[in-house]
Amino acid sequence: MAIPEKQILVCQSFRVKGDPKGICHKQTDGFLQYLEEEILDRGLDIQIIATGCLKQCENGPVMVIQPDNLWYKGVNSTDIIDEILDGIEDGEPVADYLIA
Repeated sequence: MAIPEKQILVCQSFRVKGDPKGICHKQTDGFLQYLEEEILDRGLDIQIIATGCLKQCENGPVMVIQPDNLWYKGVNSTDIIDEILDGIEDGEPVADYLIA
């Protein structure tokens, strides 16, 4: 299997047993499947990875595009996901959602 061109890390708020979960997993129900389907429909070479807590709860839900190291905040709708994927296709980050 070839190494993907990019990876999208999606915070799912997993933490060490006993620590309270963050908010990302509560606001991203169904996003992983939607992302996977959109990536396939668009023919993008991107792998989706559900992560533990990315320690950005105040900015959540959070997605990170690698290897570009673009951290997106407030990713709480499929419309925002579409904008971010459009930005990947266009080679332009979506500034409105970037964590500075």
